[in-house]
Amino acid sequence: MYLGLTRLNSALVSISSEKDLKERAAPEVSTGATSVKCQLQGVTRPPAFSMDGDYIIGGVFSIHYYMHTVKHNYTSLPEPLSLDSRELRFSRAMVFAIEEINNSTELLPGIKLGYQIHDSCASVPVAVHVAFQLANGLDQVFNTSEKCSQSGMAMAIIGESGSTPSISMSRVISSFAIPQVSHFATCECLSDKLQYPNFFRTIPSDQFQADALAKMVKHFGWTWIGAVRSDSDYGNNGMASFLDAARKEGICVEYSESFYRTNPRNVKNNSLLSFSRSTAVVVVAFVASGDLRILLEELSLKPSPPRQWIGSESWVTDPDMLRFSFCAGAIGFGIQQSVIPVAASPMLTEFWEDTFNCKLGKSEKVSLTYHHISDTVLFLQFIFSFFWLSQLSFYSKTCNNNIDFIQNGYHVSFDVNGDPVAIYELVNWQRSQSGSIELVTVGHYNASLPVGKEFHINKDLTWVEGGTQVPVSMCTDSCPPGTRKVLQKGKPICCYDCIPCPEGEISNATDSSDCLPCPREFWPNSERNTCFPKPVEFLSFNEVLGIVLAAFSVGGACLAITIAAVFLRHRKTPIVRANNSELSFLLLFSLTLCFLCSLAFIGVPSEWSCMLRHTAFGITFVLCISCVLGKTIVVLMAFRATLPGSNVMKWFGPPQQRMTVVFFTFIQVLICTIWLILSPPFPMKNLNIYKERVILECALGSAIGFWAVLGYIGLLAIFCFVLAVLARKLPDNFNEAKLITFSMLIFCAVWITFIPAYVSSPGKFTVAVEIFAILASSFGLILCIFAPKCFIILFKPEKNTKKHLMNKYQS
Repeated sequence: MYLGLTRLNSALVSISSEKDLKERAAPEVSTGATSVKCQLQGVTRPPAFSMDGDYIIGGVFSIHYYMHTVKHNYTSLPEPLSLDSRELRFSRAMVFAIEEINNSTELLPGIKLGYQIHDSCASVPVAVHVAFQLANGLDQVFNTSEKCSQSGMAMAIIGESGSTPSISMSRVISSFAIPQVSHFATCECLSDKLQYPNFFRTIPSDQFQADALAKMVKHFGWTWIGAVRSDSDYGNNGMASFLDAARKEGICVEYSESFYRTNPRNVKNNSLLSFSRSTAVVVVAFVASGDLRILLEELSLKPSPPRQWIGSESWVTDPDMLRFSFCAGAIGFGIQQSVIPVAASPMLTEFWEDTFNCKLGKSEKVSLTYHHISDTVLFLQFIFSFFWLSQLSFYSKTCNNNIDFIQNGYHVSFDVNGDPVAIYELVNWQRSQSGSIELVTVGHYNASLPVGKEFHINKDLTWVEGGTQVPVSMCTDSCPPGTRKVLQKGKPICCYDCIPCPEGEISNATDSSDCLPCPREFWPNSERNTCFPKPVEFLSFNEVLGIVLAAFSVGGACLAITIAAVFLRHRKTPIVRANNSELSFLLLFSLTLCFLCSLAFIGVPSEWSCMLRHTAFGITFVLCISCVLGKTIVVLMAFRATLPGSNVMKWFGPPQQRMTVVFFTFIQVLICTIWLILSPPFPMKNLNIYKERVILECALGSAIGFWAVLGYIGLLAIFCFVLAVLARKLPDNFNEAKLITFSMLIFCAVWITFIPAYVSSPGKFTVAVEIFAILASSFGLILCIFAPKCFIILFKPEKNTKKHLMNKYQS
């Protein structure tokens, strides 16, 4: 623990033996002719605490809040009022540290340190005055052999607590090479060694605190905050660092107000107006305690809506601020603490009388023990050795600035700028059972830990108005999954509208900036926060439409078989024999196949079903139309053969009829074969018709092949229809021409309307239209051609005679 201290001590002792050290501490008065008489300008200020020693350490603290004069009569000096108990503790901590060094046999043996601690009254002019005084000494007139500008008594200066006074002091004493160490000046600007080469500190820079505050705000989910700062180096630089860190964390600031204790009334009212009108629940205050005290006093007179205060170390750990009970629940960062015993003094007497509103007798003295003192202030006993050594380094050039040691279980080290590593206590203003506000340490923040692990909260926090739930502070409510953020025009990025994701896109996180499209075979749920596989749709045997179509298909096939059975049973009757029974049976067989081929269109499409459904449909229908065409030609040839001298029938007998059917069917088989070889139909997932579901269907492969099959069927149907029309006026006893004409009319009408219906029908309805066309045309053929004959065979057998048919013909 004392390894670093021993190194510092040994270096300091070796250098302290040099003559220039003695000459620097106490310049001898020359008796020669070159003696210079030096006289101080102005009036010296007596120190608040002092002790003689071999070397004097100066101290500057804002023990009083401000200087106050009732009337500017210029007949008396301003008198300080309003004791700052925390600054008093800081000054006593310095006294304690110096006494520890003097009592140690290892740190500076044989050397006694003295001190002069001054009260700056939180005034920059007073702080500069004291800095000059410490650089020159307290003697009004003295003689010296050196120049009067030679540095005086103070070998180093501790202070000031504020950044602005510290900056002013540093610019004064840096010319005299006097080291300055501050326990509480946190402005990041003071890390610039080019501007402040003599400045050091034992508290982390505001850059660390600003980053910590931004991460804390982000940690609790606050994205919409207000900001108030002191209009000083401390507040302006600290707030600038915080706003930069907050912007990187995605935090928006509704307003940022500057405030200083001497602001006129209208400026203060503007700040109060921002508080009352704002919608941000959380307020981050980078304010010096003296400034915030004035602001809170104004707020107590004009209450605003409850606010969750986030404080910097300057005020959030100040016990004097706890009297503002409407700030209960405030959280912020403070430096680590320890216990400092304090001896009696006149300043403590003033503190006691001011705190308890009483008067002590002349013989009464006050001795206190302060508990909430920064450990870094306690380490001043060691840091003084460092700065003492640094002071000598201006002359000896042998200083080693590598400070790294452990004291009281705490690791102390400094970065290249001389700033200590940022380790903060997370403090919370909590209301005790007695109703008073207490400062409670609820966690820690260590900037040296990995990202995301800097915070460690080990106690429950209380929030604004004593709440136990983390308050919400957002410009707009979070956008739930299934929506995306759209920024509101002219407002910060934290103010947005929540727009539902477009069709086919999702967002599965809160406050998503963009929606992501689902994969092609997936579709969002109704909340649009998850992608689910699209439902697959095809004409199934399990749905009503598929069952109805399958029933008609099977029913049609059974009807064709039944008619064939009837014809087979009555095959010797005249009505069956009169119209080429062989073609009739072949037609019934082809119609049966037409009915059954529609079943191939129902169910999950597969490679074989896709090839079968179109080719089977095309071939069976050509076979059917070929039979009808053959029967039509037979009718025409039969009546033409009755003309004298005609021998047409010998050229169109049964063999020729069979060859005609085979020829026409073979052409369709050839078309289908070429289609299947070159570009056969295949199953596919159609994702284009419906966005929300997948259609399983058979792709045509080659559209030319499909329309060639349909075109050939249509060509045969039209040819058959024309022949049937020509034969419609022939004698009708055995004449099927009228029946064929009706059947072909129905067939052509079905397939002409099929084309636009097929093209415009989506998804599975395309298949249903195709099945309907097949069934409708098949039922048209079977009913128009065979139903009248079956009616005569079954219900009018007296008409199923050759005599009846011949008599009708003769008549």
